[in-house]
Amino acid sequence: MDFGSPEMPHGWIILDKPIGLGSTQAVGAVKRNLREAGLGKVKVGHGGTLDPLASGVLPIALGEATKLCGRMLDASKTYQFTVQFGAETDTLDLEGQVVATSGEMPGFGPVETVTEQQFLGEIEQYPPAYSAIMIDGQRAYDRARAGEDVKMEPRRVTIHQWHAFEEGFVGEWDRSPQYATLTVTVSKGTYIRSLARDIARALGTVGHVTMLRRLRAGPFGLEQAISLDKLNEVGKGAPLENVLLPLEAGLVDIPALNLGPQQAGMVRQGRVLTGLTQDDGLYWARRDTIPVALVELSGGDARVIRGFNLPDVAE
Repeated sequence: MDFGSPEMPHGWIILDKPIGLGSTQAVGAVKRNLREAGLGKVKVGHGGTLDPLASGVLPIALGEATKLCGRMLDASKTYQFTVQFGAETDTLDLEGQVVATSGEMPGFGPVETVTEQQFLGEIEQYPPAYSAIMIDGQRAYDRARAGEDVKMEPRRVTIHQWHAFEEGFVGEWDRSPQYATLTVTVSKGTYIRSLARDIARALGTVGHVTMLRRLRAGPFGLEQAISLDKLNEVGKGAPLENVLLPLEAGLVDIPALNLGPQQAGMVRQGRVLTGLTQDDGLYWARRDTIPVALVELSGGDARVIRGFNLPDVAE
């Protein structure tokens, strides 16, 4: 398994981000540990932000893997979250001020029913005013914090699946009528805080999120995630290989296309491969075990979408 040269590692660190740490701070922690480990200047990016009050899976890309960050942003994600009924806050979480209250506490049964009946498949959702969405060149949360009445435009998002915990996800249903703990897989752009707000309103009450944990982002799950303490060990001399997944770990959801030496050379030059027999679609082209490029295959022709400049790819 090739993790790149000591000077420039390529791959993924999957951080189990703790509450209180922002995504940008998490990237900064990775950079600091790599620097302290003597690995020089490494390109680092993340595959999808997590609010400081949220915890869980945060994929952090190193080197050539940063070319896949956009694809990771587009990936479906799985969250576990708890809704507290009876109060809605302006931020839709614990951080905000209460703006509405209700004495209605729906209990487990109605919550389970409404999620399956009204919040499955493609839905329309209004993002929170306290979000990073740009409005006329300014973040929505900056406008909201300045006291502006922020009008958010609705967007179409997809709720893929509500999970039962016996399927292997962490946690248990909270049977108190004031709370509901849910696990859901959603498309990119879905705001869990908005989902919690809308579920509460659909039940004739109000609510806000008290716990939010990301269990999966694209191909990466909690089983691959490391703690901040484990990351900090790298800066103290622990081998980077202990925490680094290879670049291709971010490509396990698409098929591989095996290349010979001549084909690998052509792909590295950005040339089109012809006469292929595989089905149309997206592939990751590889020479032996080394990723060469993302390619789109259509009608027997493979065109490069994104090339990877990894060592020992072509002779």
